[in-house]
Amino acid sequence: VRASLNWPSQSTILQQQFNRTGKAEHGSVALPAVMRSGSSGPETFNVGSMPSPQQQVMVGQMHRGHMPPLTSAQQALMGTINTSMHAVQQAQDDLSELDSLPPLGQDMASRVWVQNKVDESKHEIHSQVDAITAGTASVVNLTAGDPADTDYTAVGCAITTISSNLTEMSKGVKLLAALMDDEVGSGEDLLRAARTLAGAVSDLLKAVQPTSGEPRQTVLTAAGSIGQASGDLLRQIGENETDERFQDVLMSLAKAVANAAAMLVLKAKNVAQVAEDTVLQNRVIAAATQCALSTSQLVACAKVVSPTISSPVCQEQLIEAGKLVDRSVENCVRACQAATTDSELLKQVSAAASVVSQALHDLLQHVRQFASRGEPIGRYDQATDTIMCVTESIFSSMGDAGEMVRQARVLAQATSDLVNAMRSDAEAEIDMENSKKLLAAAKLLADSTARMVEAAKGAAANPENEDQQQRLREAAEGLRVATNAAAQNAIKKKIVNRLEVAAKQAAAAATQTIAASQNAAVSNKNPAAQQQLVQSCKAVADHIPQLVQGVRGSQAQAEDLSAQLALIISSQNFLQPGSKMVSSAKAAVPTVSDQAAAMQLSQCAKNLATSLAELRTASQKAHEACGPMEIDSALNTVQTLKNELQDAKMAAVESQLKPLPGETLEKCAQDLGSTSKAVGSSMAQLLTCAAQGNEHYTGVAARETAQALKTLAQAARGVAASTTDPAAAHAMLDSARDVMEGSAMLIQEAKQALIAPGDAESQQRLAQVAKAVSHSLNNCVNCLPGQKDVDVALKSIGESSKKLLVDSLPPSTKPFQEAQSELNQAAADLNQSAGEVVHATRGQSGELAAASGKFSDDFDEFLDAGIEMAGQAQTKEDQIQVIGNLKNISMASSKLLLAAKSLSVDPGAPNAKNLLAAAARAVTESINQLITLCTQQAPGQKECDNALRELETVKGMLDNPNEPVSDLSYFDCIESVMENSKVLGESMAGISQNAKTGDLPAQHTHDAITEAAQLMKEAVDDIMVTLNEAASEVGLVGGMVDAIAEAMSKLDEGTPPEPKGTFVDYQTTVVKYSKAIAVTAQEMMTKSVTNPEELGGLASQMTSDYGHLALQGQMAAATAEPEEIGFQIRTRVQDLGHGCIFLVQKAGALQVCPTDSYTKKELIECARAVTEKVSLVLWALQAGNKGTQACITAATAVSGIIADLDTTIMFATAGTLNAENSETFADHRENILKTAKALVEDTKLLVSGAASTPDKLAQAAQSSAATITQLAEVVKLGAASLGSDDPETQVVLINAIKDVAKALSDLISATKGAASKPADDPSMYQLKGAAKVMVTNVTSLLKTVKAVEDEATRGTRALEATIECIKQELTVFQSKDVPEKTSSPEESIRMTKGITMATAKAVAAGNSCRQEDVIATANLSRKAVSDMLTACKQASFHPDVSEEVRTRALRFGTECTLGYLDLLEHVLVILQKPTPELKQQLAAFSKRVAGAVTELIQAAEAMKGTEWVDPEDPTVIAETELLGAAASIEAAAKKLEQLKPRAKPKQADETLDFEEQILEAAKSIAAATSALVKSASAAQRELVAQGKVGSIPANAADDGQWSQGLISAARMVAAATSSLCEAANASVQGHASEEKLISSAKQVAASTAQLLVACKVKADQDSEAMRRLQVMVTDAGGKILLLERAAGNAVKRASDNLVRAAQKAAFGKADDDDVVVKTKFVGGIAQIIAAQEEMLKKERELEEARKKLAQIRQQQYKFLPTELREDEG
Repeated sequence: VRASLNWPSQSTILQQQFNRTGKAEHGSVALPAVMRSGSSGPETFNVGSMPSPQQQVMVGQMHRGHMPPLTSAQQALMGTINTSMHAVQQAQDDLSELDSLPPLGQDMASRVWVQNKVDESKHEIHSQVDAITAGTASVVNLTAGDPADTDYTAVGCAITTISSNLTEMSKGVKLLAALMDDEVGSGEDLLRAARTLAGAVSDLLKAVQPTSGEPRQTVLTAAGSIGQASGDLLRQIGENETDERFQDVLMSLAKAVANAAAMLVLKAKNVAQVAEDTVLQNRVIAAATQCALSTSQLVACAKVVSPTISSPVCQEQLIEAGKLVDRSVENCVRACQAATTDSELLKQVSAAASVVSQALHDLLQHVRQFASRGEPIGRYDQATDTIMCVTESIFSSMGDAGEMVRQARVLAQATSDLVNAMRSDAEAEIDMENSKKLLAAAKLLADSTARMVEAAKGAAANPENEDQQQRLREAAEGLRVATNAAAQNAIKKKIVNRLEVAAKQAAAAATQTIAASQNAAVSNKNPAAQQQLVQSCKAVADHIPQLVQGVRGSQAQAEDLSAQLALIISSQNFLQPGSKMVSSAKAAVPTVSDQAAAMQLSQCAKNLATSLAELRTASQKAHEACGPMEIDSALNTVQTLKNELQDAKMAAVESQLKPLPGETLEKCAQDLGSTSKAVGSSMAQLLTCAAQGNEHYTGVAARETAQALKTLAQAARGVAASTTDPAAAHAMLDSARDVMEGSAMLIQEAKQALIAPGDAESQQRLAQVAKAVSHSLNNCVNCLPGQKDVDVALKSIGESSKKLLVDSLPPSTKPFQEAQSELNQAAADLNQSAGEVVHATRGQSGELAAASGKFSDDFDEFLDAGIEMAGQAQTKEDQIQVIGNLKNISMASSKLLLAAKSLSVDPGAPNAKNLLAAAARAVTESINQLITLCTQQAPGQKECDNALRELETVKGMLDNPNEPVSDLSYFDCIESVMENSKVLGESMAGISQNAKTGDLPAQHTHDAITEAAQLMKEAVDDIMVTLNEAASEVGLVGGMVDAIAEAMSKLDEGTPPEPKGTFVDYQTTVVKYSKAIAVTAQEMMTKSVTNPEELGGLASQMTSDYGHLALQGQMAAATAEPEEIGFQIRTRVQDLGHGCIFLVQKAGALQVCPTDSYTKKELIECARAVTEKVSLVLWALQAGNKGTQACITAATAVSGIIADLDTTIMFATAGTLNAENSETFADHRENILKTAKALVEDTKLLVSGAASTPDKLAQAAQSSAATITQLAEVVKLGAASLGSDDPETQVVLINAIKDVAKALSDLISATKGAASKPADDPSMYQLKGAAKVMVTNVTSLLKTVKAVEDEATRGTRALEATIECIKQELTVFQSKDVPEKTSSPEESIRMTKGITMATAKAVAAGNSCRQEDVIATANLSRKAVSDMLTACKQASFHPDVSEEVRTRALRFGTECTLGYLDLLEHVLVILQKPTPELKQQLAAFSKRVAGAVTELIQAAEAMKGTEWVDPEDPTVIAETELLGAAASIEAAAKKLEQLKPRAKPKQADETLDFEEQILEAAKSIAAATSALVKSASAAQRELVAQGKVGSIPANAADDGQWSQGLISAARMVAAATSSLCEAANASVQGHASEEKLISSAKQVAASTAQLLVACKVKADQDSEAMRRLQVMVTDAGGKILLLERAAGNAVKRASDNLVRAAQKAAFGKADDDDVVVKTKFVGGIAQIIAAQEEMLKKERELEEARKKLAQIRQQQYKFLPTELREDEG
């Protein structure tokens, strides 16, 4: 670049220097001055003006003494560069010598192979050079700016791309150099060019090292050398497809940009001279310098990529460099405008900038023109494109007559131009036939245009007439068809050209992805993902050659239909493996630890996906355009194959036929055998389609036949070239040529048959030709090595068997014992030979030949021995029997050899191995029958001999356990082996027993028999253990099915056990287990799609639940009145059992074959059936007692509300509960009070309903659940309106409603228990107690609501509510109810810490008397005491805890709580009358609590037992767990990214929107939770670094509690998010309910809130880490607490959106009374519920219904995301 900062005539190298800012250093500036002369002697400096221009020359490197230390990103880049340098050095070493190839023949096939290999190598080298130059340009662009702003990962990715492609390129260059032996020394020249390129790459890597300190120009020079070397290498291989003129223009345009930039720099210098402000002057100079630098980079980039400018990635890099220049020009202009107001100077700057921009535009336009250029299409192209576009516009403008007419005018002009062009071409055409065709097409087009013009006039005259518009549309369609016909060749050529480009780009992108995959292998931490990627790369690598050959063939023979079809087919075949590789690459990216390699793989996969999309479109269009030409193309292909085989025969005659590299006799023989079947099946399809006259499918069959014949011809040539027998080689080639000749005739006849479908003579000829081809094909297969030997053996057996055809046999001359012994020996030999034949089919062809010969010989000997034995027969009948058996053996032997022959030809043929095994067994069995006949005189001997022979036969099967021997499934096999193992054990015991007790002369064998029997028993036991293990691993369902069936059978037992409870008790448990089964069914439905391997555990759970259900159902049926209800319950439970059995069986089947879509579909249907049957069970229970059933349903709803409130409390505690708008608490107060009073009324109805009718009780239960739901919502809104700045008051309010909900839950339970009981029943007293608590808690809520805005009393009110709550908790603790689950003593000890903290807080609040402290104490106390009591009771009831320790622990739990209650009540007294004396008493109260806590801890220590070991310090693993959780969430989010809503018939818009809402909301939850867990990880790291968290024994319990909370919370978030993603996936695909989705979203919200609280425990608001994180909020992630709040809010908002979206959809399915109180299942029970709701609906007043509807709409509207709301305008 000539940059004129000084004089226009001088050239200056501009070296930009960047210094990182650091801290100031202390020191003295009073240093002795040193005067040095400049490079050209003393200089004169003038004040007030710029000095005269000078030239500064600096040689060498910059001083590195004060270079800052490398950042972690720079260190990573250094590692990448070092690795790449090793790879480059290895490549240079590899390129030092030529590869040696095996000797190749000169026949046509060899020449074609060489040409194809050359083409493939050239393509790969070109693709790799493209990537190297693009990577180099990327390095130049990325390293252009300040090192602090450089993306070092991207630089590393570019360097990795360069080195990995250079490594792959070196292999291709060596192969190509070995193949380029036609020119002397050309291979050496190619290697030299490749070494030069490797050297240039090495120089670049050295220059870009962060520690090199090289001037920028060194990098640019090295990059330029790579461009030069790349061009030389491409010229060496003849691949410099970019013409020299284009490159010259490119470089001249780049230099024009540089010259224009130099002028701009000069004008900027003028501005700098007049600038008065030094800062502004320096900015101008810096901007001008940057402008010159970016221009020099552009020129360097152009030099690098010009040899490979055809590559899109290279064009992209050049355009990127251009953008950098554009930005620097803009910056320069802005700096000049800021520095001066001199309009003349600014005008000059602006003009110079415009020149730069124009030059840059010209350069980029030149590049873009090349990118879009193709082969010249013809003069019709533009007119045709216009016609196609305008007709589309006419079609889309239907209804707008004016627009249609306007477009019609444009269309008329375009067709007029096309007609004129065609007529002028016709006049210039020499060939009269072509001239006539052109004129005819032009006339057709002109006529169509005239019709279109008439229609347009009609539409213009009658703009409102739809018929006229339709006529215009039809006329436009006719014109479009005429245009296609007229310009068909031009269009077709354009489409084929597009396909050629797309195929080249796809092949190049695939090559790049393969290189990236190999580079990523070292750092991929997931071997399974890497293995899958390797497999997909191999599949693609096998398809790339066909694609490259297709492109080359199409380009070389532009008019050849066969070449175009070959390209289309190879493109279509490439799509599937290519797509699979993209998926594998994307799946592998997250587990590649090397960031640069991961980025390279990700980018390559993305590029490949884009290329495949273009290839798919282009191949489809080309296939449509090229029309039905498969039959002609197939004929050409077969004719070419015939010629190649003829050429191979001539080479074989001259002993010049050589196998191609990679070909072996065994491989080619196998290929030929398997392909012969494919040829046969495709020919059969060809015959069928031709006979039916189906042209399309006949073409497809012809194409497939030609492809199969191509493989057959290659295999036949390979066999002939590899065999050492010249006669066999000639026979093989002749027979293969006969196949080709017959096939060509067959395809020709099929073509004729299409012309005259149904013609009898044509059909007959077709059948004759097909028969001849089949005969030729058999001959070809029989020429395979080993096949002839089998034929000889078959012939020998046939000849030998003729001995059996005589009328009578001569009497035997040998003694009976000798004849029998010889027969036994011959039988054993023949049996062994049969086994060897079976074994030989798996080996080489020579083995089968030897085994067949031996079998034939042994058969001869056995036949002779058998005839000798027949001569021993006493009667004619016995002799006839022996001869009959010998004939059977002869037939079985022939079948064995035929089966062996068939299998050796095609080892992969379906069922071939089974047929061979069956044939071998038939030989053994027929031998046994003969021996049995001949040895009837010795009892027991024949059975033992037969058994031994059979064992010998089947023993061979165990050598190859991977091959199937029957049609049984895996499960059937296991069950069969289990059954037979039992029989085997019993049989061996029988043999042992009978051998000892029988009157046998061989007494000495008894001990041996006993020992063998014992060994056999152990073996059988061993196999049973192994089988049981295998069964459990794959979820063998036989045992589960038996367990369910057994549970079902118990339901039918006449006398059930004596009931210990009432119907209501059993009703409750049946509902619990029924719902558990339904939930499991839903889960199985989801897992069948996502994780089939987990189905076994779910099936086991379902089996267990059904066992409990059947038992409880039997008791419910026994206690139900009337008996009909009991019968119905029993029947429904049994029906459910059948459904469970079917579902469990399908789960087992799907585990064996997880990809079987049919089984998956069946499983989903079975799961739905189970859900339906559960609803029928619930319906039957409801018939038993409708009121109690409604209570159970309501209790479920209330428990959900309590869980939701717990989550809300955690969000409030974390400070993330914010109002959706600017509402105040006053806006909600009245609504809360009104709803609370309504709840009191419902409570009264509920209590009275216990003694009333079931209908009234049901109504009361439903109403109370609906009201509590509404009350919880309004209280939550009220709490949110208080603002997150006052979280403690929010928690007080939510705790109050939570107390009400818990009291209501207890009341519903008590009501259910007291239903239909007499007034003096104990359950009635429980009901009254529960009602009293309910009233107390509602009153407490009302007081809290009234006091919440009164700062003077709200603390006192909160404390009163807490005291009441703790008393109620203590009552539950002291009850005799056993907790549902148990916990560890450690958990109990951990929870006492909360009591200690709460005690300290209470004492502080008592001393300060501040309401804020009191509120905080109230909230903390409630949670601390509740957690302590729960943990204490759960730990006490652990099965390992003794009664004494349990009693002690429960006593001190109570004592601790009572002491704490006294403390709180004392604080309450102090608040009302704060005196110093009362405050002094606080210490005594706190000591009492502390004493009880100490006793409680000692009791918990006693629970641990003697073997208890202290768990590992959990802090160390916290961060790992958190990062693992984040990774889990991100994996789930990635799964969501791939989701699309299921395709289904069009339904209501709201439902369709709902699915999109589900996906968007679920994605946002995944993203938000991922951010949250990562921030928690950052918190852990910071706190460990500060020493706040560590493995210090002194505070191990403290940190452990926090760490464990963080770990478990992170795990919960990860698990919940993963579950949510599965539910979203299943829901949008129709496999799961909205209820499941809602519960999943709520679980995410709950676990997230838990994580927020866990993180907040240790956070230091004022620490340096916190301040630093606060700065990060704006650009990197934020202060921990703020980030948690933001992420927490995002999760809460996203969860709410998802819940509401799902509920909105569920709202449409359930009736509106059941919106709140609904079971999870809307199957058969929905009809009854709907009817009841209809009754209730009619009883309400119309006005109330309208108001409620309006409220619902307002609420829904308010919670909708902004983008889903309707336009308010």
